[in-house]
Amino acid sequence: MSGKVTSIDEYLDGVDPAYRPELERIRALVTRLMPSVEETISYRMPTLKYKGRALVYFTASKKHMSFYPSSWAIEELKDRLSGYRTTEHAIQFTLENPLPSELIEDLVRFHALQIDLDRH
Repeated sequence: MSGKVTSIDEYLDGVDPAYRPELERIRALVTRLMPSVEETISYRMPTLKYKGRALVYFTASKKHMSFYPSSWAIEELKDRLSGYRTTEHAIQFTLENPLPSELIEDLVRFHALQIDLDRH
């Protein structure tokens, strides 16, 4: 990714074409689940905001993609993430081992609840 992108569509135009459908699936899934999300770019990553706060980020790298649903959501659902490399804030996945829709939904729901509770 070179230069400064200003929209999720622009970001997706610059990723490896093999990754784009998977990132679009995540975007659509989160938007369907939380219709009020606002699309933006934050920290040079596609970001879906809920109630003015980042709900999720998602990115593509050379060898994997990453989903950032919050450290709280990762901690809460860590027992379901054993097949993925995780950091405090991110879950890394590949086309061969994508994140299941149900898992994404549960991560998003948990983080949205934390935002609703005004957790910081």
